[in-house]
Amino acid sequence: MRFKTVAAAALAVATMMGVSACGSSNNADDNTITFWHNATSGEGKQYWEDLAAEFEKEHSGVKVEIQAIQNEDFEGKLATAMQDLKSGPDVYMGLGGAKTKDMVDAGQVMDLTDKLSDTVKKNMTASLTSATYDGKVYGVPVTVQPGGIWYSKDLFEQAGIEEVPTTFDELKTAVTKLKNAGIAPIALGGKDAWPAAHWYYWLSLRECSPSAYSKGVNDKDFSDSCWTKTGQDLKDLADMDAFNEGYLTTTAQQGASSSAGLLANHKAAMELMGTWEPGVIKDLTPDRQPMSDLGYFAFPSVEGGQGKEDALMGAVTVFSVNPDAPQAAVDFVNFMGEKKAQEDYSTAFSTIPANVEAYDAVTDENLQSIIKAIENSDDMQLWMDTALGGNIGNALNSGVVNMLSGQGDPADIVKAMEDAAAKG
Repeated sequence: MRFKTVAAAALAVATMMGVSACGSSNNADDNTITFWHNATSGEGKQYWEDLAAEFEKEHSGVKVEIQAIQNEDFEGKLATAMQDLKSGPDVYMGLGGAKTKDMVDAGQVMDLTDKLSDTVKKNMTASLTSATYDGKVYGVPVTVQPGGIWYSKDLFEQAGIEEVPTTFDELKTAVTKLKNAGIAPIALGGKDAWPAAHWYYWLSLRECSPSAYSKGVNDKDFSDSCWTKTGQDLKDLADMDAFNEGYLTTTAQQGASSSAGLLANHKAAMELMGTWEPGVIKDLTPDRQPMSDLGYFAFPSVEGGQGKEDALMGAVTVFSVNPDAPQAAVDFVNFMGEKKAQEDYSTAFSTIPANVEAYDAVTDENLQSIIKAIENSDDMQLWMDTALGGNIGNALNSGVVNMLSGQGDPADIVKAMEDAAAKG
């Protein structure tokens, strides 16, 4: 399932649970730290309890007071608590993107640049990008979940596609082969907007230079021509009927007729999605079992594009520290990044750890394919709408759908983002 915050994407196991009184970073002694997360049940909740106990064992006299907060309540409670740092938690799950940047600007996040352990600095190079603002690091990642293209190996073989596409032109060639074989090339849940916009996110990451992309996401400067070129790339794909029939009224994940359902039931060959895709598809196959021929490949490069060919985009869950927190809080987030802690996290949450030394703990074949993409990249960006924040992100998503429905053109997508940015 696609969530709108990075934290929720990584910790989707959260279920309902009440919250007790807020912790305090200043009302307790320096050996007591309060810790907020959103895994309120199951193996995820147990993981954090076990990690805290292990940390206490290795740091004599330190006590970790945990609050597991239901996901939909987390952002609001954190925002309220951090209005006064004394009432906020010492360690907390970051909100990601523009929301974290707002907290940084408000002085609610500790600068950890010079406080990170050697393990974190050495083994989390790519994922630290998503915790970095204006050259400073404001959190320790625990998982990375980049997106990419999921596909049916059987349908590719049926269409005579021997190798997965590595360039946008090769992707178009694959689309043509699939169409010629009577197969819908790409499943797209356009009714939900964000699945369509995912194509724009990824194409912009390939078309725009790192500098231009950063100016767009961080400074809301979309003046570079790459942003319009991105929209044209997507329009070209739509004009060749790459997407399933009726994709603008197709939902993303609701039932067999959704875009995920089309892939699950071999009615379409590909879908651009995040690491949640195998789990979603599993519930939509006829026997409700994992899709046996499901494969994954990284988003292709774009000929002539100025972006990094191996740059990735997706969810990164980061834990940050209250500026008023004691040293033990810094030690705790660094402890999260250690190899064993990361291996256990990967197992508990069935995900990819941020520490590259812990990759051996991942046994799922599809996740292993994603790890290969991560190992070839030194750049991990947050989902573009998350990085831009709600107002601009929603304007972008709507602008993409408008273009695909014939109510706008590539330049109108850029204008929609600029107009939203101007409103603040």
